[in-house]
Amino acid sequence: MPVARSKQLRVAVLCDFLEEGWPSMDVTGNMLHQSLAEIYPHQLSADQLRPEFHWRLTRVPMLPRALGRNADRLLNRFFDYPRWLGTRTGDYDLFHLVDHSYSQLLHKLPAHRTIVTCHDLDTFRCLLEPEQEKRSAWFQAMARRILSGFQQAAHVICNSAATRDQLLHYRLFPPERLSVIHVGLSPRFTSLPNPEADAEAVRLLGPSVASEVRLLSVGSTIPRKRIDILLRVFAAIRQDLPAARLIRVGGAFTEAQLQLARDLKVEESIAVLPFVTGDVLASIYRQSTLLLQPSESEGFGMPLTEALACGCPVLASDLASLREVGGTAVSYCSVADVDAWKRAALQMVRKNADRNAFESWRRQAREHAGHYSWAENARQTFDVYKKVLQQ
Repeated sequence: MPVARSKQLRVAVLCDFLEEGWPSMDVTGNMLHQSLAEIYPHQLSADQLRPEFHWRLTRVPMLPRALGRNADRLLNRFFDYPRWLGTRTGDYDLFHLVDHSYSQLLHKLPAHRTIVTCHDLDTFRCLLEPEQEKRSAWFQAMARRILSGFQQAAHVICNSAATRDQLLHYRLFPPERLSVIHVGLSPRFTSLPNPEADAEAVRLLGPSVASEVRLLSVGSTIPRKRIDILLRVFAAIRQDLPAARLIRVGGAFTEAQLQLARDLKVEESIAVLPFVTGDVLASIYRQSTLLLQPSESEGFGMPLTEALACGCPVLASDLASLREVGGTAVSYCSVADVDAWKRAALQMVRKNADRNAFESWRRQAREHAGHYSWAENARQTFDVYKKVLQQ
């Protein structure tokens, strides 16, 4: 039976838990919700749905904390969230899930009225490429549950053409149920100074020294980010630039990554920062010499657009998704080719020492980053909403 609709389209924007959100997913949900409200105040009424996270086994004294935390995540994702959501399915015309890895929720939602934003295929890699991504039987069962929900979605918004092409390659969706809508860029990422944020960045990094080269890494430390290559490239660069430092934003190294840093004798030259606000991150981009993005796979690559907007040069892996996002404003290297990364990084550092050339590049970079707008993201998303309603 069709849902009775009021004059305003009622949309539920489904996000991560309040306490458990991934930063990039939080940004997507928050900025989309805000932009929809600003652009369509009369046509649309959007609510951001984010349940509380319930801590249970994490607080059991005799249970290892990591085990308890993982168990709580499973309980919240697969039992609490669906149950909480089930009582609200009649309150909205459309549901927009901004994180595909929560697609188990579609088993509780009216799938024909649900849109999912897909950021990458990592969640399903163990099913799509079992030879390369070996996982336990229980993990595969969890991924299968998420994938079966995902494939029920009325429409999928892909954050890049590269992500869409992967979905088509694995025949998970027909083309007519897919749209490419690039992630927007928060206005806080700018080359303009922000005295308060700049002061906090200086407190974290220390004052800039003329001979210092600050290499920046932003993002998680999961395997596909290739932190091992990052560390090897950094060690190679320090052979020519002993004053170089590596700045890490986005989470602490794993024990294996720390051990590699020790083995390479670069641990003392690395600053691992705590999670910072967007304003402070923008300042860190502005105060860095070069962003390194050595990932072996990416769905979009938000640090690229953020860095470009702030005037920080970028050296990234030569991936279809990163070329799509960075265009000619970014320099690229083959994945895991340490020697090539070292040569390219040193060349960029020397080239950027030419003030005129650097200012010319900064103008190009800011212009390129300006194409990524949350307002445009919201407009294209609203068109998808209308398309789904007309089906």
